[in-house]
Amino acid sequence: MVTQDSHLIYFAGDEEVRHPFRLISILLLSLGLTVPVFADEPQGNPLPQGVAPPPVAFEYSDAYRTRAKIHKIASLATLPLFATEGFLGQSLYDNPSSGKKDAHLAVATGIGVLFGVNTVTGVWNLIDARKDPTHRGRRLVHGLLMLASDGGFVATAALGPGDEDGGSRGAHRAMAFTSIGLASAGYLIMLFGGD
Repeated sequence: MVTQDSHLIYFAGDEEVRHPFRLISILLLSLGLTVPVFADEPQGNPLPQGVAPPPVAFEYSDAYRTRAKIHKIASLATLPLFATEGFLGQSLYDNPSSGKKDAHLAVATGIGVLFGVNTVTGVWNLIDARKDPTHRGRRLVHGLLMLASDGGFVATAALGPGDEDGGSRGAHRAMAFTSIGLASAGYLIMLFGGD
């Protein structure tokens, strides 16, 4: 042991160590043990400021994937059904007939079934995916828009004219197009939102 400038100097191999805690650290390291010695030294490998942490892998169940497949396949009918219903509804609005009314009701029933299936599968998968941070905002906006359109379609059916009352027809039509607009926006968010 040699003193120099009132500091203790230790020799560990070829290396000069000026602090007794560092000597202990070197000894522990040689035994394969690590102990943090200095509290002011950074621990681990922190990310630079402004850098997002890497995405965490999220495992989905087979049931989730099955529901997602049903949801996507059923969704293929969304825009064609909307276009058909819009055309039939406008034609029925301009020139009512019993054949157009029956076709309009059949397509509306198809939309109701489609939205029933997609609401069940979509909400179930939204709940299952709630902890997955990937595209969470997009899934949430999609879900909220589709649920709002669900409510709008229920209101559209409730406003359906039982007779030829013009005010009821106008409210029915306005609610139908508002619901179709909300649902189309939600649909397009998922279709073109990117992966």
